[in-house]
Amino acid sequence: MNESAPSPARPVAVILLAGGIGTRAGFGQPKQLELLGNKPVLRWSLDAFAAHPAVSVGVLVASDDVMAAIPALPEGWTLAAPGAERQQSVASALAALAGWSDDALLLVHDAARPGVTAEIVDRLLAALQTAEAAIPTLPVPDTLVEQAHNQAGDVVDRNVLARVQTPQAFRLGVLRSAHAEALEATATDDAQLVRRLGVGVAAVPGDARLHKLTYAEDMAILSGLLGTATMRTAVGMGYDVHRLVPDKPLWIGGMEIAHSHGLEGHSDADVALHAITDAILGALADGDIGDHFPPSDPRWRGAASYRFLAFAGERVGARGGRIDHIDLTVIAEAPKIGPHRPAIRARIAEILAIPVGSVSVKATTTERLGFTGRREGIAAQAVATLSLPVDPR
Repeated sequence: MNESAPSPARPVAVILLAGGIGTRAGFGQPKQLELLGNKPVLRWSLDAFAAHPAVSVGVLVASDDVMAAIPALPEGWTLAAPGAERQQSVASALAALAGWSDDALLLVHDAARPGVTAEIVDRLLAALQTAEAAIPTLPVPDTLVEQAHNQAGDVVDRNVLARVQTPQAFRLGVLRSAHAEALEATATDDAQLVRRLGVGVAAVPGDARLHKLTYAEDMAILSGLLGTATMRTAVGMGYDVHRLVPDKPLWIGGMEIAHSHGLEGHSDADVALHAITDAILGALADGDIGDHFPPSDPRWRGAASYRFLAFAGERVGARGGRIDHIDLTVIAEAPKIGPHRPAIRARIAEILAIPVGSVSVKATTTERLGFTGRREGIAAQAVATLSLPVDPR
Protein backbone atom coordinates (compact mmCIF):
# COMPACT_ATOMS: atom_id res chain seq x y z
CA MET A 1 0.00 0.00 0.00
CA ASN A 2 1.11 3.57 -0.64
CA GLU A 3 1.92 4.71 2.90
CA SER A 4 1.10 8.33 2.04
CA ALA A 5 -2.47 7.45 1.09
CA PRO A 6 -4.97 8.30 3.84
CA SER A 7 -6.96 5.45 5.35
CA PRO A 8 -10.67 5.65 4.45
CA ALA A 9 -12.98 6.81 7.23
CA ARG A 10 -15.56 4.19 6.27
CA PRO A 11 -15.11 0.40 6.38
CA VAL A 12 -14.16 -1.28 3.10
CA ALA A 13 -15.53 -4.56 1.74
CA VAL A 14 -14.53 -6.50 -1.35
CA ILE A 15 -16.60 -8.65 -3.71
CA LEU A 16 -14.33 -10.99 -5.65
CA LEU A 17 -16.06 -12.65 -8.59
CA ALA A 18 -14.73 -16.11 -9.46
CA GLY A 19 -17.85 -17.96 -10.51
CA GLY A 20 -17.28 -18.13 -14.26
CA ILE A 21 -16.13 -21.19 -16.17
CA GLY A 22 -14.02 -19.38 -18.76
CA THR A 23 -14.48 -21.83 -21.63
CA ARG A 24 -12.88 -19.47 -24.18
CA ALA A 25 -9.52 -19.99 -22.49
CA GLY A 26 -9.68 -23.71 -23.28
CA PHE A 27 -7.82 -24.84 -20.16
CA GLY A 28 -10.04 -27.80 -19.31
CA GLN A 29 -10.75 -26.30 -15.88
CA PRO A 30 -11.99 -22.91 -14.63
CA LYS A 31 -9.41 -20.34 -15.72
CA GLN A 32 -9.18 -18.91 -12.22
CA LEU A 33 -7.57 -22.19 -11.11
CA GLU A 34 -4.79 -22.12 -13.73
CA LEU A 35 -1.34 -21.65 -12.26
CA LEU A 36 0.22 -18.24 -12.78
CA GLY A 37 3.71 -18.32 -11.39
CA ASN A 38 3.43 -20.65 -8.43
CA LYS A 39 -0.22 -20.15 -7.47
CA PRO A 40 -3.70 -20.20 -9.01
CA VAL A 41 -4.95 -17.07 -10.78
CA LEU A 42 -7.68 -16.60 -8.16
CA ARG A 43 -5.18 -16.59 -5.32
CA TRP A 44 -3.40 -13.51 -6.72
CA SER A 45 -6.43 -11.24 -6.16
CA LEU A 46 -7.45 -12.96 -2.94
CA ASP A 47 -4.03 -12.46 -1.40
CA ALA A 48 -3.74 -8.86 -2.61
CA PHE A 49 -7.02 -7.78 -1.02
CA ALA A 50 -6.41 -9.75 2.17
CA ALA A 51 -3.06 -7.96 2.58
CA HIS A 52 -4.49 -4.46 2.14
CA PRO A 53 -4.95 -2.81 5.58
CA ALA A 54 -8.04 -0.85 4.52
CA VAL A 55 -10.05 -3.96 3.59
CA SER A 56 -12.20 -5.24 6.47
CA VAL A 57 -14.11 -8.14 4.91
CA GLY A 58 -14.51 -9.88 1.61
CA VAL A 59 -17.05 -12.02 -0.20
CA LEU A 60 -15.73 -14.59 -2.65
CA VAL A 61 -18.27 -15.63 -5.28
CA ALA A 62 -17.21 -19.11 -6.38
CA SER A 63 -18.54 -22.58 -7.03
CA ASP A 64 -17.85 -25.62 -4.84
CA ASP A 65 -15.42 -26.92 -7.49
CA VAL A 66 -13.37 -23.75 -7.27
CA MET A 67 -13.44 -23.77 -3.50
CA ALA A 68 -12.12 -27.32 -3.46
CA ALA A 69 -8.92 -25.95 -4.97
CA ILE A 70 -8.85 -22.92 -2.63
CA PRO A 71 -9.42 -24.69 0.68
CA ALA A 72 -8.87 -21.73 3.01
CA LEU A 73 -10.31 -18.22 2.81
CA PRO A 74 -8.51 -15.30 4.46
CA GLU A 75 -9.77 -14.20 7.84
CA GLY A 76 -12.93 -12.12 7.55
CA TRP A 77 -13.94 -13.56 4.17
CA THR A 78 -17.12 -15.46 3.37
CA LEU A 79 -18.40 -17.43 0.40
CA ALA A 80 -21.39 -16.67 -1.84
CA ALA A 81 -22.91 -18.80 -4.57
CA PRO A 82 -22.46 -17.63 -8.17
CA GLY A 83 -25.40 -16.87 -10.44
CA ALA A 84 -25.88 -17.72 -14.08
CA GLU A 85 -24.73 -14.21 -15.07
CA ARG A 86 -22.24 -11.78 -13.59
CA GLN A 87 -25.01 -9.45 -12.40
CA GLN A 88 -26.63 -12.26 -10.42
CA SER A 89 -23.30 -13.14 -8.84
CA VAL A 90 -22.83 -9.57 -7.63
CA ALA A 91 -26.39 -9.58 -6.24
CA SER A 92 -25.58 -12.80 -4.37
CA ALA A 93 -22.53 -11.16 -2.81
CA LEU A 94 -24.50 -8.02 -1.90
CA ALA A 95 -26.95 -10.23 -0.04
CA ALA A 96 -24.03 -11.57 2.00
CA LEU A 97 -23.28 -7.96 3.02
CA ALA A 98 -26.86 -7.30 4.16
CA GLY A 99 -25.72 -6.25 7.64
CA TRP A 100 -23.40 -3.57 6.29
CA SER A 101 -24.31 0.13 6.28
CA ASP A 102 -24.99 1.94 3.02
CA ASP A 103 -22.16 4.31 3.97
CA ALA A 104 -19.55 1.57 3.65
CA LEU A 105 -17.18 1.44 0.67
CA LEU A 106 -17.14 -1.50 -1.70
CA LEU A 107 -14.70 -2.84 -4.29
CA VAL A 108 -15.99 -5.26 -6.95
CA HIS A 109 -13.29 -7.19 -8.79
CA ASP A 110 -13.07 -9.94 -11.41
CA ALA A 111 -10.71 -12.74 -10.40
CA ALA A 112 -9.73 -13.04 -14.08
CA ARG A 113 -7.65 -9.89 -13.52
CA PRO A 114 -4.96 -11.19 -11.16
CA GLY A 115 -2.72 -8.12 -11.30
CA VAL A 116 -4.55 -6.03 -8.69
CA THR A 117 -2.18 -3.86 -6.64
CA ALA A 118 -2.36 -1.84 -3.45
CA GLU A 119 -1.78 1.29 -5.52
CA ILE A 120 -4.92 0.79 -7.60
CA VAL A 121 -6.98 0.13 -4.46
CA ASP A 122 -5.63 3.34 -2.92
CA ARG A 123 -6.55 5.38 -6.00
CA LEU A 124 -10.11 4.08 -6.00
CA LEU A 125 -10.66 4.61 -2.29
CA ALA A 126 -9.25 8.12 -2.55
CA ALA A 127 -11.71 8.87 -5.38
CA LEU A 128 -14.62 7.75 -3.18
CA GLN A 129 -13.86 10.55 -0.75
CA THR A 130 -15.61 12.89 -3.19
CA ALA A 131 -17.38 10.57 -5.66
CA GLU A 132 -20.02 7.86 -5.22
CA ALA A 133 -18.40 5.51 -7.74
CA ALA A 134 -15.01 5.16 -9.39
CA ILE A 135 -13.45 2.92 -12.02
CA PRO A 136 -9.89 2.42 -13.32
CA THR A 137 -9.42 3.15 -17.01
CA LEU A 138 -6.63 3.01 -19.57
CA PRO A 139 -6.31 4.99 -22.81
CA VAL A 140 -6.89 3.23 -26.13
CA PRO A 141 -3.51 3.03 -27.91
CA ASP A 142 -4.68 1.65 -31.25
CA THR A 143 -6.48 3.23 -34.18
CA LEU A 144 -10.11 2.11 -34.08
CA VAL A 145 -12.43 1.61 -37.03
CA GLU A 146 -16.00 0.52 -37.50
CA GLN A 147 -16.19 -2.94 -39.06
CA ALA A 148 -18.88 -4.91 -40.84
CA HIS A 149 -18.58 -8.05 -42.95
CA ASN A 150 -14.78 -8.06 -42.58
CA GLN A 151 -14.53 -4.59 -44.10
CA ALA A 152 -12.96 -1.64 -42.29
CA GLY A 153 -15.14 1.45 -42.08
CA ASP A 154 -14.81 4.91 -40.58
CA VAL A 155 -12.20 5.70 -37.96
CA VAL A 156 -13.57 6.11 -34.43
CA ASP A 157 -12.08 8.91 -32.33
CA ARG A 158 -10.09 7.03 -29.71
CA ASN A 159 -9.46 10.22 -27.72
CA VAL A 160 -12.98 10.04 -26.29
CA LEU A 161 -12.73 6.31 -25.46
CA ALA A 162 -11.12 4.39 -22.61
CA ARG A 163 -10.64 0.76 -21.59
CA VAL A 164 -12.47 -0.08 -18.36
CA GLN A 165 -10.92 -2.38 -15.76
CA THR A 166 -11.74 -3.72 -12.32
CA PRO A 167 -11.75 -3.40 -9.35
CA GLN A 168 -14.56 -0.86 -9.43
CA ALA A 169 -15.39 1.14 -6.30
CA PHE A 170 -18.76 2.27 -4.94
CA ARG A 171 -20.56 3.58 -1.94
CA LEU A 172 -22.33 0.39 -0.90
CA GLY A 173 -25.77 2.00 -0.83
CA VAL A 174 -25.35 3.30 -4.39
CA LEU A 175 -24.56 -0.14 -5.76
CA ARG A 176 -27.44 -1.66 -3.83
CA SER A 177 -29.82 0.86 -5.39
CA ALA A 178 -28.38 0.26 -8.86
CA HIS A 179 -28.96 -3.48 -8.64
CA ALA A 180 -32.44 -3.01 -7.18
CA GLU A 181 -33.38 -0.71 -10.07
CA ALA A 182 -31.81 -2.91 -12.75
CA LEU A 183 -34.68 -5.42 -12.77
CA GLU A 184 -34.29 -7.32 -16.07
CA ALA A 185 -31.73 -4.93 -17.53
CA THR A 186 -28.25 -6.34 -18.01
CA ALA A 187 -24.80 -4.78 -17.99
CA THR A 188 -21.24 -6.00 -18.46
CA ASP A 189 -20.04 -4.20 -15.34
CA ASP A 190 -21.50 -2.54 -12.26
CA ALA A 191 -20.55 1.00 -13.24
CA GLN A 192 -23.05 0.79 -16.10
CA LEU A 193 -25.87 0.08 -13.66
CA VAL A 194 -24.80 2.97 -11.44
CA ARG A 195 -24.73 5.42 -14.36
CA ARG A 196 -28.31 4.43 -15.19
CA LEU A 197 -29.27 5.94 -11.82
CA GLY A 198 -27.80 9.23 -13.00
CA VAL A 199 -24.87 8.88 -10.61
CA GLY A 200 -21.51 10.15 -11.85
CA VAL A 201 -18.63 7.69 -12.04
CA ALA A 202 -15.11 9.02 -11.51
CA ALA A 203 -12.25 7.61 -13.60
CA VAL A 204 -8.83 6.99 -12.08
CA PRO A 205 -5.68 5.84 -13.93
CA GLY A 206 -5.73 2.10 -14.46
CA ASP A 207 -2.85 -0.34 -14.57
CA ALA A 208 -1.62 -2.51 -17.45
CA ARG A 209 -1.08 -5.30 -14.92
CA LEU A 210 -4.87 -5.61 -14.64
CA HIS A 211 -4.91 -7.36 -18.03
CA LYS A 212 -7.84 -9.77 -18.19
CA LEU A 213 -7.39 -13.51 -18.64
CA THR A 214 -9.77 -14.43 -21.46
CA TYR A 215 -7.80 -16.64 -23.85
CA ALA A 216 -4.95 -19.08 -23.30
CA GLU A 217 -2.39 -16.66 -24.76
CA ASP A 218 -3.31 -14.13 -22.07
CA MET A 219 -1.45 -16.29 -19.55
CA ALA A 220 1.81 -15.54 -21.31
CA ILE A 221 1.01 -11.81 -21.32
CA LEU A 222 0.18 -11.88 -17.60
CA SER A 223 3.36 -13.82 -16.85
CA GLY A 224 5.36 -11.04 -18.45
CA LEU A 225 3.40 -8.22 -16.79
CA LEU A 226 3.56 -9.79 -13.34
CA GLY A 227 7.15 -10.97 -13.62
CA THR A 228 6.41 -14.65 -13.19
CA ALA A 229 7.79 -15.95 -16.46
CA THR A 230 10.93 -18.08 -16.29
CA MET A 231 12.44 -18.17 -19.75
CA ARG A 232 14.29 -20.96 -21.50
CA THR A 233 16.24 -20.96 -24.74
CA ALA A 234 14.87 -23.03 -27.63
CA VAL A 235 16.70 -23.60 -30.91
CA GLY A 236 15.19 -24.91 -34.14
CA MET A 237 16.69 -25.78 -37.53
CA GLY A 238 15.01 -25.55 -40.91
CA TYR A 239 16.06 -26.77 -44.35
CA ASP A 240 14.32 -26.43 -47.70
CA VAL A 241 15.00 -27.09 -51.38
CA HIS A 242 13.18 -26.04 -54.54
CA ARG A 243 13.85 -26.76 -58.19
CA LEU A 244 14.75 -23.94 -60.58
CA VAL A 245 12.47 -23.67 -63.63
CA PRO A 246 12.29 -21.12 -66.46
CA ASP A 247 9.67 -18.41 -66.81
CA LYS A 248 8.89 -18.00 -63.12
CA PRO A 249 9.66 -15.12 -60.74
CA LEU A 250 12.40 -15.85 -58.22
CA TRP A 251 11.54 -15.09 -54.60
CA ILE A 252 14.24 -15.36 -51.95
CA GLY A 253 13.90 -13.94 -48.45
CA GLY A 254 10.68 -12.13 -49.25
CA MET A 255 12.29 -10.26 -52.16
CA GLU A 256 11.78 -10.78 -55.87
CA ILE A 257 15.19 -11.11 -57.51
CA ALA A 258 15.77 -10.71 -61.22
CA HIS A 259 16.96 -14.01 -62.69
CA SER A 260 16.43 -16.24 -65.71
CA HIS A 261 14.75 -18.91 -63.59
CA GLY A 262 12.41 -19.07 -60.62
CA LEU A 263 11.68 -21.69 -57.98
CA GLU A 264 8.98 -24.30 -58.47
CA GLY A 265 6.54 -25.02 -55.66
CA HIS A 266 2.92 -24.96 -54.53
CA SER A 267 3.34 -21.48 -53.03
CA ASP A 268 5.76 -18.85 -54.34
CA ALA A 269 8.50 -21.35 -53.32
CA ASP A 270 10.55 -18.85 -51.32
CA VAL A 271 13.14 -21.35 -50.13
CA ALA A 272 14.65 -18.94 -47.59
CA LEU A 273 11.39 -18.04 -45.84
CA HIS A 274 10.36 -21.70 -45.83
CA ALA A 275 13.58 -22.67 -44.05
CA ILE A 276 13.16 -19.93 -41.45
CA THR A 277 9.51 -20.86 -40.90
CA ASP A 278 10.47 -24.47 -40.24
CA ALA A 279 13.26 -23.38 -37.91
CA ILE A 280 10.86 -21.33 -35.79
CA LEU A 281 8.23 -24.08 -35.75
CA GLY A 282 10.96 -26.54 -34.78
CA ALA A 283 12.03 -24.39 -31.83
CA LEU A 284 8.37 -24.30 -30.76
CA ALA A 285 8.07 -28.09 -31.22
CA ASP A 286 5.05 -27.20 -33.34
CA GLY A 287 5.40 -29.42 -36.40
CA ASP A 288 6.59 -28.10 -39.72
CA ILE A 289 5.37 -25.85 -42.51
CA GLY A 290 3.56 -28.74 -44.23
CA ASP A 291 1.47 -29.42 -41.11
CA HIS A 292 0.11 -25.89 -41.04
CA PHE A 293 0.07 -25.14 -44.78
CA PRO A 294 -0.26 -28.49 -46.60
CA PRO A 295 0.55 -28.39 -50.34
CA SER A 296 -2.60 -30.42 -50.94
CA ASP A 297 -4.70 -27.43 -49.84
CA PRO A 298 -5.59 -25.22 -52.84
CA ARG A 299 -5.77 -22.17 -50.55
CA TRP A 300 -1.97 -22.01 -50.55
CA ARG A 301 -1.43 -22.34 -54.30
CA GLY A 302 0.80 -19.44 -55.27
CA ALA A 303 0.63 -17.98 -51.76
CA ALA A 304 3.25 -15.46 -50.67
CA SER A 305 5.56 -17.18 -48.22
CA TYR A 306 5.77 -14.17 -45.93
CA ARG A 307 2.35 -15.28 -44.70
CA PHE A 308 3.85 -18.56 -43.48
CA LEU A 309 6.71 -16.80 -41.72
CA ALA A 310 4.40 -14.21 -40.13
CA PHE A 311 2.23 -17.08 -38.85
CA ALA A 312 5.26 -18.73 -37.22
CA GLY A 313 6.25 -15.45 -35.60
CA GLU A 314 2.75 -14.99 -34.23
CA ARG A 315 2.95 -18.49 -32.70
CA VAL A 316 6.00 -17.36 -30.76
CA GLY A 317 4.17 -14.29 -29.46
CA ALA A 318 1.15 -16.37 -28.47
CA ARG A 319 3.44 -18.46 -26.26
CA GLY A 320 4.77 -15.33 -24.57
CA GLY A 321 8.13 -15.85 -26.24
CA ARG A 322 10.43 -13.78 -28.40
CA ILE A 323 12.67 -14.39 -31.39
CA ASP A 324 16.23 -13.65 -30.34
CA HIS A 325 18.09 -14.46 -33.56
CA ILE A 326 17.64 -15.83 -37.08
CA ASP A 327 20.62 -17.22 -38.99
CA LEU A 328 19.91 -17.96 -42.67
CA THR A 329 22.22 -19.49 -45.27
CA VAL A 330 21.19 -19.59 -48.93
CA ILE A 331 22.97 -22.23 -51.03
CA ALA A 332 22.97 -21.28 -54.72
CA GLU A 333 25.38 -21.08 -57.63
CA ALA A 334 23.35 -18.21 -59.08
CA PRO A 335 22.11 -15.58 -58.69
CA LYS A 336 24.50 -13.82 -56.35
CA ILE A 337 22.77 -13.16 -53.02
CA GLY A 338 25.31 -10.67 -51.64
CA PRO A 339 23.90 -7.58 -53.38
CA HIS A 340 20.43 -8.37 -52.05
CA ARG A 341 21.48 -9.23 -48.49
CA PRO A 342 20.60 -5.88 -46.83
CA ALA A 343 17.11 -5.89 -48.38
CA ILE A 344 16.52 -9.53 -47.43
CA ARG A 345 17.60 -8.90 -43.82
CA ALA A 346 15.29 -5.91 -43.59
CA ARG A 347 12.36 -7.81 -45.08
CA ILE A 348 12.73 -10.78 -42.72
CA ALA A 349 13.01 -8.40 -39.74
CA GLU A 350 9.87 -6.59 -40.91
CA ILE A 351 7.85 -9.80 -41.28
CA LEU A 352 8.86 -11.05 -37.81
CA ALA A 353 8.76 -7.59 -36.16
CA ILE A 354 12.29 -8.00 -34.77
CA PRO A 355 15.39 -5.78 -35.08
CA VAL A 356 17.45 -6.11 -38.25
CA GLY A 357 20.42 -6.80 -35.98
CA SER A 358 18.72 -10.06 -34.97
CA VAL A 359 18.77 -11.36 -38.57
CA SER A 360 21.85 -12.87 -40.22
CA VAL A 361 21.81 -13.68 -43.95
CA LYS A 362 24.67 -15.55 -45.59
CA ALA A 363 25.14 -17.21 -48.97
CA THR A 364 27.43 -19.89 -50.29
CA THR A 365 27.92 -22.19 -53.26
CA THR A 366 28.77 -25.88 -53.43
CA GLU A 367 31.72 -25.32 -55.77
CA ARG A 368 29.62 -26.57 -58.71
CA LEU A 369 28.95 -29.88 -56.98
CA GLY A 370 25.51 -31.47 -56.64
CA PHE A 371 22.14 -30.14 -57.77
CA THR A 372 22.87 -26.60 -56.59
CA GLY A 373 26.24 -26.66 -58.34
CA ARG A 374 24.52 -27.74 -61.55
CA ARG A 375 22.04 -24.86 -61.08
CA GLU A 376 19.11 -27.27 -60.89
CA GLY A 377 17.81 -25.83 -57.63
CA ILE A 378 18.42 -23.62 -54.62
CA ALA A 379 18.61 -24.74 -50.99
CA ALA A 380 18.44 -22.83 -47.73
CA GLN A 381 19.04 -23.69 -44.12
CA ALA A 382 18.15 -21.62 -41.09
CA VAL A 383 18.59 -21.65 -37.34
CA ALA A 384 16.09 -19.85 -35.08
CA THR A 385 16.92 -19.03 -31.47
CA LEU A 386 13.91 -18.25 -29.26
CA SER A 387 13.25 -17.41 -25.63
CA LEU A 388 10.13 -19.17 -24.36
CA PRO A 389 8.41 -19.20 -20.96
CA VAL A 390 8.85 -22.35 -18.93
CA ASP A 391 5.46 -24.03 -18.50
CA PRO A 392 4.92 -24.30 -14.70
CA ARG A 393 3.01 -27.54 -15.24
